[in-house]
Amino acid sequence: MHIREKLAQKEAAGEPGISFEFFPPKTAQGVQNLYDRMDRMANLGPGFIDITWGAGGRLSDLTCEMVGVAQSVYGLETCMHLTCTDMGREKVDQALQAAYKAGCTNILALRGDPPRDKETWEATENGFRYAKDLVKYIREKYGNHFDIGVGGYPEGADDNPDVDLLIDHLKEKVDAGSSFVITQMFYDAENFIAWVKKCRDKGITVPIIPGIMPIQTYAAFIRRSNWTKTRVPPEWMKALEPVKNDDAAVRDIGKHLIAEMCRKLMASGINHLHFYTMNLAQATRLVLEELGLAPSDESPIQRQLPWRPSLALGRRGEDVRPVFWRNRNSSYVARTQTWDEYPNGRWTDSRSPAFGELDAYGVGLKGTNEQNIKLWGEPKSIKDLSEIFIRFLEGELDRLPWSDSPITAEASDIHDLLLNVNRRGFLTINSQPAVNGVKSSHPVYGWGPKNGFVYQKAYLELLVPSDLIDQLIAKIEKNDDLTYHATKKTGELKTNTRDSPNALTWGIFAGREIIQPTIVETISFLAWKDEAYALGDDWAKCHDAASPSRKLIQQVMDDWWLVNIVDNDFHRTSAVFDLFNDLEVKDFAVELPSKPETNGTSEQNGTAAKN
Repeated sequence: MHIREKLAQKEAAGEPGISFEFFPPKTAQGVQNLYDRMDRMANLGPGFIDITWGAGGRLSDLTCEMVGVAQSVYGLETCMHLTCTDMGREKVDQALQAAYKAGCTNILALRGDPPRDKETWEATENGFRYAKDLVKYIREKYGNHFDIGVGGYPEGADDNPDVDLLIDHLKEKVDAGSSFVITQMFYDAENFIAWVKKCRDKGITVPIIPGIMPIQTYAAFIRRSNWTKTRVPPEWMKALEPVKNDDAAVRDIGKHLIAEMCRKLMASGINHLHFYTMNLAQATRLVLEELGLAPSDESPIQRQLPWRPSLALGRRGEDVRPVFWRNRNSSYVARTQTWDEYPNGRWTDSRSPAFGELDAYGVGLKGTNEQNIKLWGEPKSIKDLSEIFIRFLEGELDRLPWSDSPITAEASDIHDLLLNVNRRGFLTINSQPAVNGVKSSHPVYGWGPKNGFVYQKAYLELLVPSDLIDQLIAKIEKNDDLTYHATKKTGELKTNTRDSPNALTWGIFAGREIIQPTIVETISFLAWKDEAYALGDDWAKCHDAASPSRKLIQQVMDDWWLVNIVDNDFHRTSAVFDLFNDLEVKDFAVELPSKPETNGTSEQNGTAAKN
């Protein structure tokens, strides 16, 4: 959706809007950490995010990549910065085409800063000298596909302190086809309000979005203010100077100063605040909480679907997904990015060859070997493994190999049931309780339009040792309401289903058909099986080949079954979990020989023995 449309929607609803800016990190680990942070900050409810342009080489490619990931994987409406610096028309065309393919429909067109080795800005050969030229080119090339924003400078620019002349230039950019303005950072609210009036008097009628820079530390605050030649009100310095060596106190005072500035802006008619996050979350979140704009636990952001929809080109209408990728959204999107059938065509034939191969999409285990060993330790028995899963359920671990994020609030209703299953030696990967018609505005289970009702069936997915699989299946098949799939790494499959999609969650809304966004079905489960066992193999390979941990985890991956169970009676939850009340995994440890091998190699033979 175009940013101007989002702004208009908020304006019509009488609600303030917010958005966040991020920049491309310098390292691969930094990029992954930023993706995680962007995902978490999405819960603060930004109308859009923007990603700055890394001029030239790898960073410009990274901007395009990050825009694609933000749109397709995290479902965040994204605005891509695009500058004239070091950009010939061929590069501009490549960047715009990448944005188009990513489903991005918003561009912030800027002249940009000069390269570090040049004192003054110069146009690249066959490039653009001014942002207005870039705006005009994008508009001519793509029509109205892109909503085009431009920069505004309430206190002047580095190379032009003449504010009035810059307003004239801003009018030229708007006349060239831009439809919104995002300003440089500032701290003087009164000056900004007066500047906006000057813009309006000049005939600039498009939305003007103020750029807000939260205060992280005193040193960063001073450095950025000096760098951008931003005026700092004397009373701000008077408040911050005495506590400049106390970062916590600076953040606390800073959030009050920034929040008060934002209140003045909103009182003057500004309805949207754009935060320069500097890829950090805390200072921005503190300001939003101070303003009352951060969602509370009682009033979270209303979800459109149980999972965050992708905004990639061609899949914005997707409204059905298999439950298996519930905790690995990015993997699911990557492996289905070439599908051309959304949303329901894919599920009419469960034998459709749709899922991409694992190797093509890089969906392996997150983190380095060292990081994962530090997080999960070095298990040497089934009891050790179950303790890792229990720590995750208790909120002590922020991820597992099969879950990219911490345990969710939904699990609180089945917390004790999950603990019981894992304490018996089974390893739970995915689950949900039954829900019988709660309101769609419910803070935990709610999704979809207001004044609707949502339902879901109890579901459990776990790893089960081979010596207990037949007992478990016999117990399941005694209950006509329970259906299951069970598979091994080799692909052997056992099931009592009819090989058709089984709706796991659904919603009923006034004037609309029933929506069934989460399903269980065979072909998807077999595709997930490959990924699930590959993740376990990756975990095993974090450890040395001869270590007990490597041998233990690998044995589980090679011998245990991956099982999912659905209770089709959505009035109850416990029946799925009660199956395990009289089952218990025999604990075993992998032992190393007491003496090293005589041939001098590091390979050693482990044996399984009862603890």
